Amino acid sequence: MQKKSFIFLMSVALVMTCTTLCCAATDDFDFSNFTITESGGDDLTTSSVSLNPGAEPVTVNNFDIAGIMLGMPFDDVETLFFKAKGLYSPREKDSIIYSIQKEWKYNLDYECRQQGIFVPAELEQCINSLAKNRGLLYASELHLVRENTGETIVVYFTSNASDNIVWRVVYNNDVNEIEGDNEKFTDQREKKILTFWQGVLDKYGAPNSGTDKWISTNNSYDPMMTAYYGSLDLVDMGTYTSDITRGIQAARENFQAKPYAF
Repeated sequence: MQKKSFIFLMSVALVMTCTTLCCAATDDFDFSNFTITESGGDDLTTSSVSLNPGAEPVTVNNFDIAGIMLGMPFDDVETLFFKAKGLYSPREKDSIIYSIQKEWKYNLDYECRQQGIFVPAELEQCINSLAKNRGLLYASELHLVRENTGETIVVYFTSNASDNIVWRVVYNNDVNEIEGDNEKFTDQREKKILTFWQGVLDKYGAPNSGTDKWISTNNSYDPMMTAYYGSLDLVDMGTYTSDITRGIQAARENFQAKPYAF
């Protein structure tokens, strides 16, 4: 009789556990409609920078690309391009990429496995649900396009631990692309590049580091912008590095290991 009661109680417990997990995974955020990646594995190395002779630092924090500035919250950028009609619009598929910092994902993987979840699809659902409920799932990239010119912008955001703000903006156009290699195409390419560079100089002034960089200080982790043929890269490596470091430290401190006793 005791054995039957034990089996009954175990069955009830399993049903309750399954119900709890299903409820945790079922909410208004349909994970199947979004791409979710790991963050924190990027190369953090940066090359040294120095001011040109006679040049002065510039306030790169005040630079913008299509109205997007370093330090802007994700909500403000989303409002700017999803609710307002402008030159750029979100790309058709996966305009927003969501991420979980790698170390936190490892933590959540461990927690879900401790609950007896091992099937890959169920494990991924468990990880994503826990991450969302705890504020660990965040919008890490926003992809924008300007259809009539082929220009694109990718905006990168820190995690929620650092207020989900812009740390990088990458702009690209087609000035470096040509249809062929004869003289007329080469001439067209050179004219497109000249027009692009003139527009860059008109907006941001002459580079104060080398021939292609605008820097705030000689510290490469401070805000800077680099121009390439048909591309601009506005970045704050200091903010990004601080965010990743904060996430790693928090993940270590909050790892839910078994309550060992000895």
